[in-house]
Amino acid sequence: MGHGIVLDTAHGDIGAWRADPQGAARGALVVIQEIFGVNAHMRSVVDRFAAAGYVALAPAFFDPIEAGVELDYGQEGFAKGRELVNALGLDRAVDIVAAAAQSLKREGRPVSAVGYCWGGTVAYLANTRLGLPAVSYYGARTAALLDETLRAPMMFHFGEKDGAIPAEDIAKHREKQPDAAVYVYAGAGHAFNRDVDTHAYHAESAALAQERTLAFFAEHLS
Repeated sequence: MGHGIVLDTAHGDIGAWRADPQGAARGALVVIQEIFGVNAHMRSVVDRFAAAGYVALAPAFFDPIEAGVELDYGQEGFAKGRELVNALGLDRAVDIVAAAAQSLKREGRPVSAVGYCWGGTVAYLANTRLGLPAVSYYGARTAALLDETLRAPMMFHFGEKDGAIPAEDIAKHREKQPDAAVYVYAGAGHAFNRDVDTHAYHAESAALAQERTLAFFAEHLS
């Protein structure tokens, strides 16, 4: 369904995966990857949002550092992904979201952001720094950034058994961002939406989170 495009950003041209719905679009989404690049799983996430009626665009955030990165979920992939996100930094990541959002806004569509893992933190910053409605899935780095002010509607999804995000950190989200919707999924751990990873995937939680996410977009991108 999707296809590769080139996106002009403040940090040079980068690749991106774009998918368009068959009918009239309900709005547009910037889809923000995990630390593993725009791999087959992230492309499938983009394609599913398009099937639900949205133009969806996933920038290849690592391209300014290393082009065409697609990592697996083993220890080497995890270590490489951590290295790349640290090299990129959050400021450049937000710049790339801004470029993607502007490209979609020029088409006359309202834009939201949705991100997973590292991308969940970037999606939160797309809200506080760019004013985009945003949905964050299990962003472990967000707890240190909760003093920033929300500028648009916000939704957070967390797994109850996520070893990277303790209950105290989830409580901080509710305390410091009381206007945000915060959902915790019993039985789910980190990356519970990653359906290609049998160790992480929790089907019931992923389905409910997707339902809530689509309801969020239907409300805030109308």
